[in-house]
Amino acid sequence: MSDHIENGLVENGVVENISRRSLIGGVFSAGALVLAARILPEEAWADTNEYHGKAASSALRPSIYLGIEPDGTIYIVTHRSEMGTGIRTTLPLVAADELDADWSKVKIEQGIGDKAYGDQNTDGSKSIRGFFEAFRESGASARMMLVSAAAKQWNVPESECAAKFHEVVHTPSGKKLGYGALATAAGKLPVPKPADVKYKPKSEWRYIGKESKIADLADICTGKATFGMDIKRQGMLYASIERPPVMGGKVQSFDDKAARQVKGVSGIETIDGFKPPYTFQPLGGVAVIANSTWAAIQGRKKLKIEWNNGENAAHDSEQYRKELLTTARKPGKVVRNIGDVDAAFAKASKTVEAEYYAPLLAHATMEPPVAVAEFKGNKVECWVPTQNPQAVQDTVAGALGLKPEDVTCHVTLLGGGFGRKSKPDYVAEAAILSKKQGGKPVKVVWTREDDIKFDYYHSVAGMYHKAALDSNGKATAWLHRSVFPSISSMNDASSMYGFDVEYGMGLNDMPWDLPNHRAENGPAKAHVRIGWLRSVANIYHVFSGLSFADELAHAAGRDSLEYQLEMIGPGKIIDFKSQGVANYWNYGESYEKFPFDSKRLRHVLEVAGEKSGWGKRKSGNGWGLGIAAARSFTSYVASVVEVEVDKAGKIRIPRAWQVADVGMVINPERVRSQFEGAAVMAAGIGLTGEISVADGRVQQSNFNNYQVARMNQAPMQTDVHIIESTALPGGVGEPGVPPFVPAFANAIFAATGKRVRDLPFSKTKLV
Repeated sequence: MSDHIENGLVENGVVENISRRSLIGGVFSAGALVLAARILPEEAWADTNEYHGKAASSALRPSIYLGIEPDGTIYIVTHRSEMGTGIRTTLPLVAADELDADWSKVKIEQGIGDKAYGDQNTDGSKSIRGFFEAFRESGASARMMLVSAAAKQWNVPESECAAKFHEVVHTPSGKKLGYGALATAAGKLPVPKPADVKYKPKSEWRYIGKESKIADLADICTGKATFGMDIKRQGMLYASIERPPVMGGKVQSFDDKAARQVKGVSGIETIDGFKPPYTFQPLGGVAVIANSTWAAIQGRKKLKIEWNNGENAAHDSEQYRKELLTTARKPGKVVRNIGDVDAAFAKASKTVEAEYYAPLLAHATMEPPVAVAEFKGNKVECWVPTQNPQAVQDTVAGALGLKPEDVTCHVTLLGGGFGRKSKPDYVAEAAILSKKQGGKPVKVVWTREDDIKFDYYHSVAGMYHKAALDSNGKATAWLHRSVFPSISSMNDASSMYGFDVEYGMGLNDMPWDLPNHRAENGPAKAHVRIGWLRSVANIYHVFSGLSFADELAHAAGRDSLEYQLEMIGPGKIIDFKSQGVANYWNYGESYEKFPFDSKRLRHVLEVAGEKSGWGKRKSGNGWGLGIAAARSFTSYVASVVEVEVDKAGKIRIPRAWQVADVGMVINPERVRSQFEGAAVMAAGIGLTGEISVADGRVQQSNFNNYQVARMNQAPMQTDVHIIESTALPGGVGEPGVPPFVPAFANAIFAATGKRVRDLPFSKTKLV
């Protein structure tokens, strides 16, 4: 890569030239046209000459490198993690479309972890909504520069030239030049100003909105793709770790004589336990080092360890459930308030009350945590399936007393994530052990039992609802109290309340058009590690809120769909600040660009009713439909679930409908896939999802007692209907989960007359 390359850069919507020194990698050869998009200021960019193979080692935020080689090959370096959502394909498609590139000539490279990217944490369903515009502008700018270069070479007006599928064509004469032939000249031209950037009309989109298979599909299906478990390094050792069975526990003493006798075991190492705040530190424990995973696990079984279990040794989930629900009955911290709910209750014709409960949940990704680390010369190189490579850098650096830039994080494909793999405690374990082993590469492999017992669990929650109805059964007041150990407890062990992120997921943003509405949060202490899981606090808040809405409909003798539409009202942009929400959390987005439009929510409900044939068959006698709709991650989704319950109480889901308004759709195939998968996951959460604790220890250990949805429990058919929209793209990966769970619960009530207020449903006797 020579110093004479010219480059383009997007900063806050402005594409500008950057120097070679600003590039962090070696994808592109001399003479290549290279564009990047970013928001960070230039001083935040890393300044390095280190290259990592063919691809650029790092990039920008929101980032895209568009490298057009003289042979016409286009390299797009992505900075997001691929875990089944297709993001490694979908974001490059946006740039390729505006560039009018031949997709067969595009090669995608995975960026390593680096602060130059800005936010690399692939969670929150924000990759498309966060980076769509930047990728599009980069592609459009590159196209315009290529057209300009061709016009100059032919000495003709630019207006006579157009980019057509990897070539620039002079329309009057029919002359053509390929992108590769123009790359060097285009790279020397000034970059178009933002106001001058011209985008392709929708009618000319080649890839956006069209069906596209993911770029990794063939390799995944044939076993050629590289996941975390596939990584091998020369001289690599393997480690299996016995961790404290109770959060905060520490090793008191241990006997490793028998473990050392296991064939293949080469050493025993200790890992210190974490110190508050917990963040992503390792749990600590005793590690067995061996020449294979099997030998390490067998040696670990031979360890004899005495534990000091600490303050959480008496924690019991059943007792804790009672504490949460007792607290939920008491006034709490007000996080939303409009009108006077107490006055409305006093004069109501009827009041309805209910308690709801949701237990801890584990992520249970198909690929348990695994990481390889190699410590050399006070630097660490990691290979890891991670959602957050920069958190890997920070966590490993903190564990070893290094600077984050001394930690290189290579991102593999992820065998599932759901939020677990944005928490890199397992990578720190590998790095610590590599240093203890004199710099030899160490692979730490978590067993399924480790995965279930030592997770960052999705929070348990107790909720209380009360509503007032007038003489016509119309709701006039709504009170929602929620009590849960917060994710914030991982950063502050003394934290007893939630925070804006958790409140803005179904607690202080319920869409009801009511004159009196109050939401409150009560205190709760965390006794296990708490983390985010697909759709986060929406799971318990939306489950309770939309199940209770169904309760009100039946209390009023009304149809549930009709009643929910009435509670939403005709639709409007909701002004949360005027309703006592001081800091409404809008999934990290500008409220001006992504407002809460209850008209869109109302529409998905109406369409869901139409698609499912709502009201055409009477529920009961073991059959029923349930419906619910929620806005989350700036998208609007309605779910309808069909349920059959046999005489033994066994639940079956013949069919489900997911209606989604996610704004502009880039790849419909991936959108459908995510909503189909959300239906399966939500069915599992509803039916069997539960982590319980006794004597401070998690009781579940594997899929035999922590069940995800089996084939006969998942919906036999899931119909996904995508609402056509010109709105900015919203989230896709998570919004399909929240409304499905209450729709499922409501369907069980419709089929059996039994109201299920506790998750999982399998704990309730239905017949």
